[in-house]
Amino acid sequence: MSDLIFSFFNGYQVDLLRDGIDIAIIVFLLYMLFQALRTSRALAVLMGLIFLLLLYGVAWRLELYTLSWFMKGLFDSLPIVIVVIFYPDIRQMLGDLGAKGLFRGKAVTSGDAEEVVAACVEMARQRCGALIVIQHGVPLDDMIRQEGVPVDAKISRRLLMNLFYEGAPLHDGAVILRGGRIAAAACILPLAVAKGQNFGTRHRAAMGITQESDAVAVVVSEERGEISIAMHGQLRRRVDAETLRKVLNESLAA
Repeated sequence: MSDLIFSFFNGYQVDLLRDGIDIAIIVFLLYMLFQALRTSRALAVLMGLIFLLLLYGVAWRLELYTLSWFMKGLFDSLPIVIVVIFYPDIRQMLGDLGAKGLFRGKAVTSGDAEEVVAACVEMARQRCGALIVIQHGVPLDDMIRQEGVPVDAKISRRLLMNLFYEGAPLHDGAVILRGGRIAAAACILPLAVAKGQNFGTRHRAAMGITQESDAVAVVVSEERGEISIAMHGQLRRRVDAETLRKVLNESLAA
């Protein structure tokens, strides 16, 4: 009898552990989905799909046969529609998922962040255009290999300013920071489509690279002499030194 009771409770504990793991995985996947859909564009599309689903329910309830047939055909192909619409967000979600690691090193230290801040503030004062991309978890090796020039040097404000000096041979393109070092310069980045916005090439490149990875991009505008930050495909303009320092320390060095 005691063996039977022990077997019952032992099996109950195994089932409880299995259910706990099952729920934890679902919660994690839902969290990753929320992270991927947190941009206003993705949420707007999701709300549109919810509206169509409600419309389908109303049509079915009121026996509107033609509309019901049309909506049924649409929702039968919904998985393909979702993949097509949310392709950039799904790609970013999978990239973020692959970049998660228990032993991932820091992107930059607080000292490195201070060097970047000082360089950007001075370049903004001098109206020297710059684009600095700080790799986080998703590797940017393909950006470096295609057009970039390897540098592999310690991060310093003087070197960053020299790289972006208008007469320097490597001032065009982006500088990529990785593992606390300047990995490469003159890197060509994918450009985001910015409809209805007055964005230059550097700002579009900053949004483009942060749409495809978890990197943070810092832009210095030579026309306006202002600093902008791009994260998750979104651009934040007219950033002061303290805000830039906070973003670099919290988002990258944590």
